[in-house]
Amino acid sequence: MRKRTLSLLVVMALVMVACGDTAEESTATTEAPGDTPATTEAPGDTTATTGEGEAPEGDPIVFAASLPLTGGFSVPGTLHEEGYQVCVDIINERGGLLGRPVELIISDNQSDPETSVSQTDRFINVDNADILLGTFSTLLSFPASAVAEQAQMVYPEPSDSSLQSHSRGFEYNFGFTLKPINFVGQTPVDTLAYYRDQGIIPEDEFPETAAVIYQDDFFTNSISLGLVGGELEIPGSDDVVDFGEGYLEEVGIDLVFQEQYPPEFTDWVGLATRVRGAGADMLFALTLPPGEVDIVRAMQTVGYQPSTAFFTQGTYDEFQEQLGDAANGIMVWSTWDPTIEWEGMLAGEPFNNEDFAREVEERTGAPANEDHAQPFTVCQTMAQAIEAVGSTDNTEIRDWMASRTADDPVPTIQGAMHWDDLGLAADRDVLLLQWQDGALNFVFPRGDAYASSVDLQFPKPEW
Repeated sequence: MRKRTLSLLVVMALVMVACGDTAEESTATTEAPGDTPATTEAPGDTTATTGEGEAPEGDPIVFAASLPLTGGFSVPGTLHEEGYQVCVDIINERGGLLGRPVELIISDNQSDPETSVSQTDRFINVDNADILLGTFSTLLSFPASAVAEQAQMVYPEPSDSSLQSHSRGFEYNFGFTLKPINFVGQTPVDTLAYYRDQGIIPEDEFPETAAVIYQDDFFTNSISLGLVGGELEIPGSDDVVDFGEGYLEEVGIDLVFQEQYPPEFTDWVGLATRVRGAGADMLFALTLPPGEVDIVRAMQTVGYQPSTAFFTQGTYDEFQEQLGDAANGIMVWSTWDPTIEWEGMLAGEPFNNEDFAREVEERTGAPANEDHAQPFTVCQTMAQAIEAVGSTDNTEIRDWMASRTADDPVPTIQGAMHWDDLGLAADRDVLLLQWQDGALNFVFPRGDAYASSVDLQFPKPEW
């Protein structure tokens, strides 16, 4: 039994996050934080199968995840739950892992970091979980990963790949976002420069000015720094990352408006009025749910019409359903797209991106999206690690994951994965998607490996 208590390390992590962050991302559970978590099957049912593989037997391998099923991050949190559930269901239908069934425990942390910490501690010390599955958002995963590190359990993070989180000297923390979030702002800037160089954006129409608005949060603050420039001091070390004058300046775009707004913010029309007054050609809206919808509606109200816009949120169908045609032209970043021919393995058999998209839609009744893909990739990776080492020993799993390379990666539905010395995904870039005529299309990167990409729509239609 891996008995551990909350240490000073964890308390410090909670204090650090609370000072800089705010809340945003088998049977689903929405129990109160202190309740016993529900599992994906009846306690005695450990041999159920659909006939695709031999019925797994013996004690289950317990996977556990603390997810924000309610609160500010409930939309992506619920999709993360579905992604984990689909993965576990398929594993059991294919015969389980090491001949044993997989049991999934999910608890609702209510988008609260302290609850995320206490639930992670309970998974380890009370539920005796074999494998931890990461939560949504840096706010929740930053402190939870400290609990896992103290217990020497792998903490695979579907939605946290920040330099700050991965510069604490942790050995069991692995980020699955394809690029550190501190560098995400470079992708939309690179996209515009690419389409200008290809003649799709005329030189005389290329954005000359930009406005950057961002919520005061660990995630959004990290992205904004790369856009506007400055230095990032890595906590607990002497390392400093210098972003210079920022990615905008590198392509000749002048920053004419910059404003950070607090977490509990309601004056969207006032903010939109100030943005309109700056007259920026391009808008960068770095926010957390549900602020992205509020921002668009406020911009409509004041009549501000940029030629292009990039949002940090908005890949989910509800975004387009709430905004209708106003979503068209908005660029969002992602780590997954259904059209890319990535192929992985699951329970000893090939399982590619097309399989994933089909299975998610058949099992959930809704199209697959990024917030399904990220947790599925985490689950898919942990399943391969268990099979590779032949056990659930977390130190052996950690060593196997850390030893992956570009020549010997983990094949997943998000592409080949391996990690650098910080536990960040190596040699990858995020994708840029754009809402076009009610559909979310993949527009960057381009090239043979991304043959399914389509041209960027420019300028953005009026919202």
